[in-house]
Amino acid sequence: MSDRRYDDKETAAIFRIAAEGQPTPLQPASRDEGLTLADLQQVGREVGISADAVAQAAVALDVRRGSSQRTLLGLPIGLERTVALDRRLTDDEWERLVVQCREVFHARGVTRSEGTLREWTNGNLQVLLEPTATGQRLRFTTLHGGAVSSIGAGLAALGVTSALIVATALSGTLGHAVLGVAFLGLVGVGMFANGALRLPRWARLRGRQMEALAAEVALLQAAPTEP
Repeated sequence: MSDRRYDDKETAAIFRIAAEGQPTPLQPASRDEGLTLADLQQVGREVGISADAVAQAAVALDVRRGSSQRTLLGLPIGLERTVALDRRLTDDEWERLVVQCREVFHARGVTRSEGTLREWTNGNLQVLLEPTATGQRLRFTTLHGGAVSSIGAGLAALGVTSALIVATALSGTLGHAVLGVAFLGLVGVGMFANGALRLPRWARLRGRQMEALAAEVALLQAAPTEP
């Protein structure tokens, strides 16, 4: 992480986070221009901001950039957060991360290892540790399967409702079927709303949890390991 360069906008964001702890919108950076972390820490010392605070702010900025979101009809149904690690986590560090995941997500989950690949999963919630050319990549992914199923079933019910309206109207029997059609439509609306209304709050919570875990690991791996 020390070789990473930060442009002017990122530099301002890092010092704002370090000094005030305020979230700042992220902008793509050039890796050939700007200041390194060491440069930023030197500037920070000159204005009374500790090197640790600057490093933590830089990690927070990088972690926030490594996030993405899957949407359905504009609703957040899945989240992913990735952080690049400059070295491989030790067995003890991975085990401590698993313990933290169990505590943060309130789930025991299942751990698996295959060569240098490691993962902790609990249903659609996954924490993956994957090798890269320079170290490892830590990836958090999740999908709200229950909400997706509820929304899909609601849309299907509404689709059937629409088809019934057209069919009964053409056959002249809409008046006789109106109660059943209305009931099916209400069921569809209810199922859709049941899935859609819980997604924003869920996405905000999962996003904060993943960001906190990713930032902690990024800070941990930046420190030298014991021989």
